[in-house]
Amino acid sequence: MSVAVVTDSTAYLPAALVERYDVEVVPLYVVLAGRSGREGSDVTPDEVARALAVRGGQVSTSRPTPGDFVVAYRRRLMAGAERIVSVHLSGELSSTADAARLAAAQVGEHLVTVLDSRSAAMGTGFAVLAAARVAADGADAEQVASAARDTAAAARVFFVVDTLDHLRRGGRIGSAAALLGGALAVKPVLHMVDGRVVPLEKVRTASRALHRIVQRAVDAAGSGPVGVAVHHLAAPERAQRLADQLTARLPDVRELHVSELGAAVGAHVGPGAVGVVIDPFRPGTTAEGHEGPEGAETDGPQTGSGRPEEPGRDADAFAEHGAD
Repeated sequence: MSVAVVTDSTAYLPAALVERYDVEVVPLYVVLAGRSGREGSDVTPDEVARALAVRGGQVSTSRPTPGDFVVAYRRRLMAGAERIVSVHLSGELSSTADAARLAAAQVGEHLVTVLDSRSAAMGTGFAVLAAARVAADGADAEQVASAARDTAAAARVFFVVDTLDHLRRGGRIGSAAALLGGALAVKPVLHMVDGRVVPLEKVRTASRALHRIVQRAVDAAGSGPVGVAVHHLAAPERAQRLADQLTARLPDVRELHVSELGAAVGAHVGPGAVGVVIDPFRPGTTAEGHEGPEGAETDGPQTGSGRPEEPGRDADAFAEHGAD
């Protein structure tokens, strides 16, 4: 059975892997300076970082439309796919998976399986890669979906933001606000639990926060083989230091990706944000040809195509839901 794998642009997959495994990527939309554009092709991370660096600068995001997904699904079916597995950003952070489900109902739910990764960035991306790798080996749709679910459930996501302003702007920072009280100078280490962004611990300095991210990632990885992704927005040197420290401390890094967050997630975490995703490998989902950090990818995100029906109307809620 030929199974195609589809995702959205917030998985931030390296372009080389998108091409290698023929993954279809449907972009979210980003609205800034009075215009709306597709993440990755029309609006870049640099543009978002510059907009947010200006006092009062605002950036918003919109999910892909159901029509965008219908186009992507039909394109894959016409190209010969018998089934489609579509893996997306956590439904707690975005309604992207809902749009995919609406599209699947139009195309045929017997043809399209839509999965909510309950994760973000390469927490979703590693699930997509696991699905694409077993699909390339001839697995059926159920096996492809299972590989994605298992990988997403096992992945761990840790991150630190340079300022809480972007997360607070939605007015629903919830438990993070309770954690911080009035002391907004502290640096919270955040992680994802059941699809939501929640505080893990608080520290007083940025350097201490980065140290704790490394330690948390090492603890999560254990002694087995792992995939690692390091994300950042406008903080490449900080991200590379994290990657170097993780490479030195983890005994069996099979796959390493260092990349900038795209505009859609970057709009909500802000410049200076850095994060780490740990993917413990399981039999049948490991990367081929990666036996160490020399296989690192540094490509930026790849996006597909489409046009919004009403840009900005269905604003995603990374900040809104992120820490409730």
